[in-house]
Amino acid sequence: MTIPSFSKRSESYCTDLAAFMSERVYPAETVYREQMSDSGDPHFHPPILDELKRDAKSRGLWNLFIPHQQWGPGLSNLEYAPLAEILGRSEIGPEACNCNAPDTGNMEVLALYGSDEHKQRWLKPLLAGEIRSAFAMTEPAVASSDAMNIEMSMRRDGDDYLLSGRKWFASNGMHKNCKVLIVMGKTDPDGPPHRQQSMMVVPIDSPGVTVLRNLPVFGYHDREGHAEIVFNDVRVPSADILSGEGDGFEIAQARLGPGRIHHCMRTIGIAERALELMCKRANERVTFGGPLASRGNIQDWVAESRMEIEMVRLLTLKTAHMMDTLGSRAARTEISAIKVAAPAMALKVVDRAIQVFGGAGVTDDFPLARAYAHLRTLRLADGPDEVHKRSIARHELARHA
Repeated sequence: MTIPSFSKRSESYCTDLAAFMSERVYPAETVYREQMSDSGDPHFHPPILDELKRDAKSRGLWNLFIPHQQWGPGLSNLEYAPLAEILGRSEIGPEACNCNAPDTGNMEVLALYGSDEHKQRWLKPLLAGEIRSAFAMTEPAVASSDAMNIEMSMRRDGDDYLLSGRKWFASNGMHKNCKVLIVMGKTDPDGPPHRQQSMMVVPIDSPGVTVLRNLPVFGYHDREGHAEIVFNDVRVPSADILSGEGDGFEIAQARLGPGRIHHCMRTIGIAERALELMCKRANERVTFGGPLASRGNIQDWVAESRMEIEMVRLLTLKTAHMMDTLGSRAARTEISAIKVAAPAMALKVVDRAIQVFGGAGVTDDFPLARAYAHLRTLRLADGPDEVHKRSIARHELARHA
């Protein structure tokens, strides 16, 4: 396969985005941490983010992820790949440009499957960065890696549905601006396995919706939160079902494909930032009469990190190219492959960087500890490694049957 090249448009956006990150986002990271610390609230919305969002909008660096030209620049997956990598270098980069998960996936769902009313009421303010959203699919009582296990009841009651059940790890559910949930449940428990599920649009302040708590990840209370939510006979109009009854599994597959590749693109950015920090630290720190960078084992870590990053980047670009030219279904094996490979690679790189930083690496004075916790979580989010490996193996075995 020929290595795909970036378009002139993508290269231009890369130049502008890299300048925005250097001039505004990286310097704002200290301000962000100070505002979060001073607030005493792990889910506080720091004013610096709104400043960055206004600046990004003015520079035309907004909604870069969405491929539909009526709502954004209409970049392909391959064109967006290097931009997502640049954004991923900072934990506040994606939100500054309205390219943050899970809103990106939710906006795609509303754009593809939402009614005109959904687009006006929810998609429009999401695209403007005025509100946030959460995706409620995972449940605590079942193995949610198999979506057919989902138990939430969506029972028909006249012109409405009554939703009952419990969700958790609804990322964004604790965000101060979260206004709407996209919820997956069962409308036909006795139907064909892939036609039992439906998705509905549910305002987070609907009667019967109770946000119980935030779920910390490795002790971190992420600002957007990972909410546990109880639904107790939540009444939802039938007009708020997405696409149609029984289409939930299909929507989930359509949503998670692009979402997974976006995660992987940002993950490469995290790994690049960690390698950069590792090299700077190794050049600056002196032990036993010489810089750390002169030690053979440190040089091995740097070399291995560079090779591993490049391998995953090439596989991710191949996947993006296949999605653009052949569609997500044709690229499903590659999507699974990068979903496993990217977090595993980045965890190695970040772990090496932590070791070079010594005790400082496990503190919050540097971004490495939080990055490690986030990356370890990605080995579970959007399907655990084992599910993706199973998919890859079945495809490979079928080729040689």
